[in-house]
This record gives sequence, C-alpha cells and structure tokens, in this order.
Amino acid sequence: MSPRTPVSTYRVQVRHAFDLHSAAELTDYLTDLGVDWIYLSPLLEAEPGSDHGYDVVRHDRVDPARGGDEGLVEAATAAHAAGLGVLVDIVPNHVGVATPKRNPWWWDLLTYGPASRYAEAFDIDWEFGNGKLRIPVLGSADDLARLTVVPGPEGAVGRGDELAYYDNRYPIAPGTADDGADPVTVHSRQHYELVDWRRADFDLNYRRFFAVNTLAAIRVELPAVFDESHAAILDWVRRGLVDGLRIDHPDGLFDPGAYLDRLAAATGGVYVLVEKILEGDEPMPDMWATAGTTGYDALGDFDRVLVDPSGEEPLTALAARLAGGPVDWHELVHTTKRSVADGILHSEVLRLVREGEWETGQDHDRLADAVGELLACFPVYRSYLPFGEEYLDEAADEARRRRPELEPELDAVVRLLKEVGSPISQRFQQTSGMVMAKGVEDNAFYRYPRLTSLTEVGGEPNVFSESVERFHERMAGRQDRWSSAMTTLSTHDTKRGEDVRARIDVLAEVPREWAETLAALEAIAPIGDETFANLLWQATVGAWPIERHRLHAYAEKASREAGVSTTWTDPDEAFERRMHAAVDAVYDDDRVHAIVERVATSLAPAGWSNGLAAKLLQLAAPGVPDVYQGSELWETSLVDPDNRRPVDYADRRELLKQIDAGALPEIDATGAAKLLVVAQALRLRRTRPELFTGYTPLAATGPAADHVVAFDRGGAIAVATRLPVRLAESDWWRDTVLDVGSAPVRDVITGRDFPGGSLRLADLLTQYPVALLVTEGGKP
Repeated sequence: MSPRTPVSTYRVQVRHAFDLHSAAELTDYLTDLGVDWIYLSPLLEAEPGSDHGYDVVRHDRVDPARGGDEGLVEAATAAHAAGLGVLVDIVPNHVGVATPKRNPWWWDLLTYGPASRYAEAFDIDWEFGNGKLRIPVLGSADDLARLTVVPGPEGAVGRGDELAYYDNRYPIAPGTADDGADPVTVHSRQHYELVDWRRADFDLNYRRFFAVNTLAAIRVELPAVFDESHAAILDWVRRGLVDGLRIDHPDGLFDPGAYLDRLAAATGGVYVLVEKILEGDEPMPDMWATAGTTGYDALGDFDRVLVDPSGEEPLTALAARLAGGPVDWHELVHTTKRSVADGILHSEVLRLVREGEWETGQDHDRLADAVGELLACFPVYRSYLPFGEEYLDEAADEARRRRPELEPELDAVVRLLKEVGSPISQRFQQTSGMVMAKGVEDNAFYRYPRLTSLTEVGGEPNVFSESVERFHERMAGRQDRWSSAMTTLSTHDTKRGEDVRARIDVLAEVPREWAETLAALEAIAPIGDETFANLLWQATVGAWPIERHRLHAYAEKASREAGVSTTWTDPDEAFERRMHAAVDAVYDDDRVHAIVERVATSLAPAGWSNGLAAKLLQLAAPGVPDVYQGSELWETSLVDPDNRRPVDYADRRELLKQIDAGALPEIDATGAAKLLVVAQALRLRRTRPELFTGYTPLAATGPAADHVVAFDRGGAIAVATRLPVRLAESDWWRDTVLDVGSAPVRDVITGRDFPGGSLRLADLLTQYPVALLVTEGGKP
C-alpha cells in the first residue's frame, strides 16, 4: 500500500497557549475550510517557555506544555475522524541545552564526560577541549569567582549537589565535591568548563545549530542515536497517529540521504518533506527518499512573477544613492559570509582544519583562511558528495580568483574535501549551510533593501522579477519532477508575511513615489542609516496598520541582524535611540503618521490584488499547498516571533459562515475576500483532485495580455492579475481575452458561469482580480 499524500496542509504552531487540545478543536474549521491535512509544529518536549519547539530536550514524550501524549491522541483522533491527515515537524539535527537539567542526555554528558552513555550522541572534539566540554556562558573569565555550590534535590552534601552560576545549574560529578573544596576548585574537576561567552566564536568544541550555543547538534547518523531520538516519533507512525513527517534542517545532518533512507525503512515509507533551501535552479538530490521540499523555492516564483521589472532600475538607483554607491549582491554576500566564517562560526572553521590530514609544515592559519574563503564562495547551501561536486569546483575557482596568494592552501583543502566520506569532507558539507544561513538570511538580507519582498528565505534578491514565461517553465518542471512537494507563501521562518510582501511588491510599480516618501520621512524622522531606513519604512507601510510594540521589536531585530549601525553583541545606544524615536514618530508625530497612512492606503488596493493573485497561484499550482496559520485572511506578520502571534479563529469561523451563506465579500481590510479564495480553491482541490494532474500554460491576447498569469491544471484553470497599478493606468483590460477551451465554465470563486471560448478578462475579473474555472457543474 502506497503512503498517503496530502492534497493540501494547514500549519499550526502548537504551544502552551494553543496546545494539541486546541488543535483538536480546530479540526472542524479546517475541514470546512477545505484543508486535507493538519500540519503541526514540533511536539517533543522542548525548553520551558519555548514557543517554537525546535529546542527539544526530551525525545521520549510529547511536551506536556503542548498537551502531552494524550493531547496528540486527541488531536490525531479528531483529525482522522474529520478526514484529515496529520503531518508533524521533527527536529533530528539538534537538541536544546539552555537548561541543562531539562535535557537528560546533556545532563548525563556534563556529569560523566566521555564516559557518559550519551557522549557519542553529541559532536564533541574532546581532545581540543583537553578532555572537557566548553560551555560559553560566563560574562567574563573573572566570573568563575561567582560560582557557588548549591544542594541538589537529594539534599545531602556531595550527593546531587550542583554548581550554580546565577540561575544556571550544572551537575557535579560523583566524588568531586566531597572534600569541601571551593566552587572554583570543584569546577576544575568537572568534565565541562564554563568559559567566557565570547570564546564561542573561536574556541568551542561542540557542533551547534548555526551559531546558537544553546542548541547542541546530535549525531543522528549513529544507529543508536537515531533509534533513541526517534523512538516516540516512530511510535506515533506505527500507532497511526501521524501520517507524515517534515524534517527540519536536513543540511545539518552528516548524511541527509542516508538519514532519509533509514527513516523511510523505519516508517514504512510515509510521506516525508525536507526543509531544504534551494538556490536558483539548483536541483534537489533525486535519490533522496522524500516527496520534496517545504516550498521556499516555489515561494520565490509566486512572488517574483508579480513584480514589475520596470521598477528594477529606479529602485536599484535609489538603493545605491542611499548607500553612497552601488551595492553588488554577490559581493555583499561574499562579505557577510566571510564575516561569519571569521566571526561567529570561526570555531567550525578551525575544527575543519583540525580534521584535515595535512602535509608536514603547512601553516594552519593559512589553511583556516583557505577554508573560510571556500565557505564564503560556496554558491549553494551544501553539497552531498559526489552529488553537487560542481559547486565545490565553482567555489574553488572563485576562491582562487579572489585570493590567488592562497592557491597552494586552497588546492590542499579542495583535495581533501573531494575525498568523499573523509571527516573534513563530511564536516565541510555540514558547515557550508550554516555559513550561508547566517551570512545571507540573517545578515545580507537586512542590508539589501532595494525591494525587501525579494529578501525572503530561499530567494535570490538579485533576481528582481520573473517573466510569465519563466514562471510557467518553473511550474511545469515542478509538475514533472516534484508534484507532491509542498508549496508555501508564509511560514514560521519567513521574514515578512505573504501580504506584507504583496504590498511591498507594489513599490516596483511606483518607484518615484517611494523615493519621494523616503525623502520626506528622512527629513522629519532621520535614523542615521538611510539604507536601513529604507528597509524599516518598507516594513512599516507593508504591515500597516501595525501596533507600536511590534514595529519597535522588528526595528530592533532587523537593525541588529544587519549589523551595520548596531549589533546584538555591541548595541549602539545613540543609533537605537534615533531608530526607536522614528518608530514612535509613526504614532506620535502627525506629519509622519500622515505620510505612512497615505502611502499605505494608496498601496493597499494593489497590494490586496497581489495578495489574492499570489494566493490563488500557490493554491492552484503543482505541489501540495500549505496555508500557514491564520493566513487565510491577510497575513501581515513580520519576522519571528511576530509570525507566531495568536490567531483569532472565532473571527475566521464567522466570516467563513457568512461566505457559505452566499455573501460575496468586498476586497477590504477584513481579508474576507482572501478567505473566499482560499476556501474555494482548497475545497476544489480536495473534492476534485483529478482536475489538478497536469500543467498547461495559457496565454492571453490583447493590449493587457502581460497583466495576466493563467494555467490549466488538467481541468481547473487559474487566472490571476499581475502589475495592477500599470493595468489601471492603461485603462484596464479593454479587449484582452483568454481562451479557456470550448466548454462552458464556472468560476468557483464567484459562482458565475461563462460560455467558454475566448473570455473577455474585463467580464471574467469584474469582482475579483482572480478566477478559478472548471467546466460547468464543477463547483465544490
């Protein structure tokens, strides 16, 4: 029996405030909406207070704060009773260690060191640490004097006592505190060493998730580690509670392909997706046991086909003027990635050098320089050698071009990296994705604001727009090769919600007006960094209306991620005062408020049009469309944690009830028109999947033909408006027509019938900028 594949999914962020019992109560609404599977965020026990669940501390049970094991049974039972499948996000790469005692593996490791039964589970270089695990937690080396010994839960001296550093607690190995030694001496006898947090950049000896010291990587490639870390997950599958799995961060694993093979064998081949970030035309490894990616690659297509290419030149010129000169995306990326390799991830670079078998006399500092350069030049997240060797060659060529004086060291490093399976080769592949993510997504994206809707996870900001022809080519390829992969527009990781991006896209159609807006805002509320101001004001009008505290939080995170005028580790107080004053001016200064309100209001209608267009394209295109929680209405979140805010499901239920009563909503701030599009598209896909089995581009003819994207999925025809501002300026559709075939059709969004043949778009798109057509009688 082949595994069940979802028609669509709906992502729910499960947390204490919305646990699995709440998810169970949501299933009737999801069924009414037309959803096929409920898609749950990580469920295993996580750090206390974790709202995301990616910091797992125990693998043997569902997090009690998220509803516990009984909550999963309730949610799965309710979902299956409603005809919904269940997809669950899992985290095989790392565990949370912020609160050591919460993680039994980590606590045992700290207690017994290399003799711990979990020593092999973690990726630790014991030799480099002189037999100790370095934990970067101290404010300074002098803070060792602040250590104290406190009684553990067993109470007796020497039995379960703990070493305390402020609120942090660490175990004391048996027999190391019985003589009444002072805390510093006790600390020196442990299998761990508490060190200055700044040493994490260059002196760490355990692998992390990216540069997060409190997320320690585990070696899931070892059978025993796989078995213990997946015991509960596999039990969910065997008991029929869970129908599919989403794999977080596969690029961090030692051998993602082997992991997926093992997972497939252990689950009987259930539906599996991987959170794999692809760059441009980079192919997915077709030998992997997966249905495909979680859809960031598709997101870029849906966004860019709605961006006006004529806006590229003026917005690029504006960005250059604000920056004091042209900004080359590839140069910026190299700079930020190299900064990461030399900074917060330099410990990983140095470990790569330690893992290499070098010729006698080779300078390790120069080898580290060469490794850092290769990481900075690597064009994709990672290779899976021998698959992807061409990317290593490309990186080597670029590194030699940039650093010819390092050619001997580069040659030596590349030679070892091509020894498939060698320690340095495998670790380099695990490291390149870290450098890409931290250098690009969490840094360069915040420094390149010519059109910030393009700086999205998995996207290439230097690709300004996508032609309709290119879009069709990409979608046809998706249908041919990855028709069961997920597609998405918003996730817990996107930098801006889909409808924020849809509104920002409009700026490409009005670049002159945007330049004037920035000048006016700069004159009233200067920040002192005009490039960052461009990013901040785009976020403001894109998410407007937005509460003051949310905009303050975004401004702080975005500015520190950019790392130009302020940083996380060394905040510039003067700059941040000006920045927060500018945010306050949005609400307190009538002049600034009026500008923001005017611009946001002028962008809104075209932004709503783009939002409906993007949503229909995603829901109707090849793949398994995911609807992120709450995004069936306008999704105006900014970067996390803003995109994990509570969702008002009572409001959505009521609006859906009104729609089902026959009311066709206006396109307005309520987002009810989007809910209509989402519900009708999802319902059609669920009830008539045979209409979505192919992909044929449809081309309009007439004076406004460039303003429509249309395709036939094998009986269901999607029609979406693009570039609405220019369309309005050119007197709308006029005599533009779209041939939909000879049979009469019905638009399932409005319920209107049409005779077939060449339909006038002026007639078809009178109420909404989108239509979803089926042969008459095909209404869900």
